[in-house]
Amino acid sequence: MAKAVLYDNVLCVGCRLCEAACSEKWKLPYTDEIAGTEKTSAQKLTTITTHGEKFSRKLCMHCIDPACASVCPVAAFEKTAAGPVVYHPEKCMGCRYCMMACPFQVPSYEWNERLPLVKKCDMCAERVSFGGITHCSEACPFEATITGERDEVIAIAKKRMEASPGEYHPAIYGMEEVGGTSVLMIGSEPYEKLNMPGNLPKESLPTYTWAALKHVPDVVILGTVLMSGVYWITHRREEVAAAEGGEK
Repeated sequence: MAKAVLYDNVLCVGCRLCEAACSEKWKLPYTDEIAGTEKTSAQKLTTITTHGEKFSRKLCMHCIDPACASVCPVAAFEKTAAGPVVYHPEKCMGCRYCMMACPFQVPSYEWNERLPLVKKCDMCAERVSFGGITHCSEACPFEATITGERDEVIAIAKKRMEASPGEYHPAIYGMEEVGGTSVLMIGSEPYEKLNMPGNLPKESLPTYTWAALKHVPDVVILGTVLMSGVYWITHRREEVAAAEGGEK
């Protein structure tokens, strides 16, 4: 069975130990300035965001059918049977299609490196694939982040929500969004208020692409994809640059 991570904003106290553990795992610097920057980047692969007296968390959602893997022309992204979506830097050619395709705007780019790569959370694949838990789950003292089999963490999420119905928004984020994700969230408010995209389709994003293309004659597909890709990339690049804080 595939593993999953559950984040619970009701139990989260904003201690940021998950951030520190992630940075230590990736051998990234973690200063007070970095801790205070509430956005993901190539230097910070997960972040706690503040919402009044409540907190939320952003990291790769590890989609069950990931858009980043479907658009990568060199198979630098791979959805593993254990649950994580992993990145193979030795295959990457730097096209950044993954950044444009991700509905959660997660992959980051090393804009300042001479040989830049894409950076993102890999759900501690080296641990999870052998039955372990993520570094962030291990570091959390309040079980606001836990790792387990996907069915198990969904059951835990439902149990928490049933035990304290007045404290939780009645939905588990990631159950159906874009076909489901291996990172799930429960929280005190509608998820749009916790910095998560709303109104996402229930079907996986690659499903939309292939459902459309199978009805188009082969001779037309290449030109259509190329023209659509140019338009999409041009406009999404502006969004990605803005999300990266103008690092480009």
